[in-house]
Amino acid sequence: MLFDTHVHLNIEQFEEDLLETITRAQENGVTLMNVVGFDHATIKKAIQLAEEYEFIYASVGWHPVDAIDMTPKELDWLKELSSHPKVVALGEMGLDYHWDKSPKDVQKEVFRKQIHLAKEVDLPIIIHDREAHEDIVEILKEEKAEETGGIMHCFGGDLEIAKQCLDMNFYISFGGPVTFKNAKLPKEVAKEIPLDRLLVETDSPFLAPHPYRGKRNEPAYVRLVAEKIAELKEIPLEQLAEQTTKNAKNLFKID
Repeated sequence: MLFDTHVHLNIEQFEEDLLETITRAQENGVTLMNVVGFDHATIKKAIQLAEEYEFIYASVGWHPVDAIDMTPKELDWLKELSSHPKVVALGEMGLDYHWDKSPKDVQKEVFRKQIHLAKEVDLPIIIHDREAHEDIVEILKEEKAEETGGIMHCFGGDLEIAKQCLDMNFYISFGGPVTFKNAKLPKEVAKEIPLDRLLVETDSPFLAPHPYRGKRNEPAYVRLVAEKIAELKEIPLEQLAEQTTKNAKNLFKID
């Protein structure tokens, strides 16, 4: 009973074998998924999938890489979609300093606007943080994001950053990198995060776990992430799966 809390079944890499991909996930114990939309096309597809499949939910937000393309019209659209019964969070949103399509000041402004919206519509937020740990934490603190809480998606920071996020009512979510042989930091952090604040994800089709690293990721592989974290915490996989699913359902207000 696993919940892949961050998956992109809504992009072109899954166009040809979507049904088979979903079937493989279910065969590997994935009973719930959150499909994350981050621009016009992927948001529409996320909603469509959530409406089509009972066990799929959707999140809607504007990706920091494309922050420069966001207008008040898009923000109004996100607000409208936030009332959809299958939309469980706003995001992914945040900061991405790896790519330079959108200037940092524009990313920060769009990030803050989405936090304001989340507080207005009472939804948790999903944070995309790439090479921007300190600025992310600073903005979350300034905007009192603990009022919404949410997920630090595919967490890549150190334990100190994780603790600050935990203090602000955020869950820490791990994906494929926690399984990489040379990835000491995510393993160290995952081991220390309280079980009741942990989530698992794939970020499919990106960041496939070992032994599929470098290939297309898919929701079935969230089992490999869960197995690695259970091993690190020295607990049964069933306990890890049950608790992380419970955590996600609590955050997303899923009965």
